[in-house]
Parts: sequence; C-alpha cells; structure tokens
Amino acid sequence: MRNKVLPLAVLVWIAAVFMGGAHAAWPDKTVRIIIPWPPGGSTDIVGRLLAAELTQRLKQQFIIDNRAGAGSIIGLQYAMTQPPDGYSLMMTSTAYGFLIDKPKVPVDLVNSFASVAYIGMGDSALTLHPSLRVNSVKELIDLAKKRPGELLYASSGIGGFPHMSTELFKMMTKTSITHVPFKGGGPAAVDTMAGHSQIMFGSLPTVAAIIASGRLKLLATGGKQRHANFPNVPTVAETVPGFESTIWFGLFAPRNTPADIIASVHTEINNALTSPELLRRMAEQGAVPAKMSTAEFAKLMIAETNKWQEVIRVAGIKAE
Repeated sequence: MRNKVLPLAVLVWIAAVFMGGAHAAWPDKTVRIIIPWPPGGSTDIVGRLLAAELTQRLKQQFIIDNRAGAGSIIGLQYAMTQPPDGYSLMMTSTAYGFLIDKPKVPVDLVNSFASVAYIGMGDSALTLHPSLRVNSVKELIDLAKKRPGELLYASSGIGGFPHMSTELFKMMTKTSITHVPFKGGGPAAVDTMAGHSQIMFGSLPTVAAIIASGRLKLLATGGKQRHANFPNVPTVAETVPGFESTIWFGLFAPRNTPADIIASVHTEINNALTSPELLRRMAEQGAVPAKMSTAEFAKLMIAETNKWQEVIRVAGIKAE
C-alpha cells in the first residue's frame, strides 16, 4: 500500500512544480471589494456601480465591504492584511491621510498594495449651503477674507479628497476657512445640507444628486475645463489660475498578490468599463471612466502621492 501512495505523492509534487504559480480561473467564488469609506461617498457610489456590473458580467457575487475611519487609514490597514488571492480587493480614491498622521501609519498606497486597475476620475465640486449668499468664487474668497476662520467646511476626514482640495484652495487664495472632518463624504454632505457647515469641496459623484435636488449650490468645478454635465458652471481656475483638483478611483490588491491574478482582475475591470450601462450610470454621477495599464497606474500613484505630500507640507496640514 505504501508503494502505491508514494508515487501518487510524487506525481502531485511534480504537477505543483511544473504548474508554478498557476491558479484557477478568477473568479470562481464571491469577491469582496473593501472600501475604506462609509456608504454615500463617491468611492462607494462608483464601487457599487462597478460591483453590480462585474456580478452580472462574471456570474459571481462582488460585494462591497465598507471599513471606514481615520480618513481611510482603518480600511487601508485592514485591506493590506487580507489574503493575496484576488478575493479581497480594495477600492479607494484620492486620499492621503496616511501622509499626515504621526507617528507614521504603517500603510500607504505605493508600498502596501499592488496597483491593479485605474477606474476613472471625477472633478471636484465646490458646493455651498444655499443660505450662504455668494454667487461666484471671487465672492466666496472675498467673504472668507472678510471673515477669517468663521466659515466652516466639511470633509470626509483628515487627508480625504475634500480636505486636500479645500486646503489647496485655501493655500492658493490665502484664505482661512475652518475644517470640520467627518468619517466620509456622505456624512460630510449631510452636515453641509443641514447648514451646520457652509462649504463642501467634495467630488462631483458625491454631490451630483444633491445639487440636482437643490439642497446644495454648485459654485464651481475643479477640472481644467468646465464639466460636460454643467456647462454653465465655471471652473475654479477661471478665478484662481492654475487650480486643479480631480479625484481618481482605483482598485488595489494586497502587495504579494500573484501577477497572474492581478492580470486577470485588470482585464475584467477593463472589460467592465466597456459596458454602455456602466458608462451611462457613471456619467450621470459625474465620473469619467478611463483605462491605463497596471504600470501606468502605479506611476500615477507615485505622482499623486508626491503632489499631495507637497500640498500637506506647504499648507502645514496637521492631524486633528
């Protein structure tokens, strides 16, 4: 009996050696997409649209797992410890709280994760509570200078996109506006709609529906050109030359995820981004899908980290 078992074991070992890192076709079970933000923000909105498309396309469940807190740091730290098997992915967007907190948080997008797929971008949106009686970026700047520190702006948390965008705006306009951080873009929008904060410089996907309802007023967008959905709304750069603030969305995997799994996920994400229905629904939210290679996405992460790290340094942003 022993002689029969040994050759079988040897054959299994030989097969494993020659197959190398081969894996079963991905996905063959439920895939979890960890989002380090609460429901209601732009990353959550875009993530749920993508998950629905992938579920329908690949006939496997893609579920969203929100892990919010500390300006995305809690979710990032959780995601980086998950098995590198392609079934626990992480989707996030422009957020750099890990560059601010001291002592340095042992997680970041460049060194803790593998960049898998770029999903797209969205313009920032400078929005106001309707009770704030200003009708242009210039009027807002003048009011902020007249009442330094009195105006409040809500953000998704320390280092999140609204925080970074508003601090860039303050730096370039030499204004003083007080920061009120929340645990995500959704709660920040709710606070601004209630009038507790007067300003939110969030992402267009977060606030598009709220703007349409009239509960927030869109003063300007943050891209280089006027947004196609709001052609009559000026850009911030028309008043503040050189200002640009756009949010990116991307999918990541734990750092040691095998290359063949990353390639499979990358391919399926890009295939999903050809769906007319997904493109339509993202466009309704003010998000613009786009594709790039994993290498290009990794380069973008380095460039974005350097850009916002400089804003943090120049603006003197500290943990609160």
